[in-house]
Amino acid sequence: MKIVTWNCNGALRNKFEALFVFDADIYVVQECENPLKTNHKKYAKWANNHLWIGDTKNKGLGIFAKDTIDLSPLTWSHSYKDHDVKHFLPCRINNEFNLLAVWTHHNNSPTFGYIGQFWKYLQINKSNLQNCLILGDFNSNICWDKWDRWWNHSDVVSELSEIGIESLYHFFYKESQGKELYPTFFLQRNLEKKYHINYVFGPSKFQDNLKLIQIGEVSIWLKISDHLPIFSHFKL
Repeated sequence: MKIVTWNCNGALRNKFEALFVFDADIYVVQECENPLKTNHKKYAKWANNHLWIGDTKNKGLGIFAKDTIDLSPLTWSHSYKDHDVKHFLPCRINNEFNLLAVWTHHNNSPTFGYIGQFWKYLQINKSNLQNCLILGDFNSNICWDKWDRWWNHSDVVSELSEIGIESLYHFFYKESQGKELYPTFFLQRNLEKKYHINYVFGPSKFQDNLKLIQIGEVSIWLKISDHLPIFSHFKL
């Protein structure tokens, strides 16, 4: 099974054909428009088998799969105490494993934005996330950890590890968090402002069956987005 996650930086209707090079079974795409509310016929046809959530029809989080893949939405809670966190899209794949698509959001929170949103989601869904493939744009890296916050990137990675979930990029390349050789994001598409903020996390089943994990070429993908795609190939 081949799975790709990519923040398309909007207007996926004009970019989705670039993904054909991967011939993936599943694409997890951030900042994409709602296929059910587009006038772009080719995009709507390509997105025939999909799940999508978002605040506006122009920018959300989508899971797109080949017609042979069964995507079943899961009704996991996204309410932490008195408010909702976003954006998280869980589903069941072929009734074989769970997948959680992630696009962390500032969500008008000065302290719990981005990785803080995922930390909250983790607290309310920890039992669901065991044996789950978790991937997307986390907008986070250990380099932004703050010493007085217990929802730092490091804390999230540690909590995931406690339930057997590891970053597959770091597992495959034997790199440490914060020491990534391959960035996934270039702020304002500036080659000097590079960060690794997109991830694929998975349990031992995915670690043991990982054939390849690869980040897209800068020279190709930076022309159409400020993020690079992450391609994963599993023997499933």
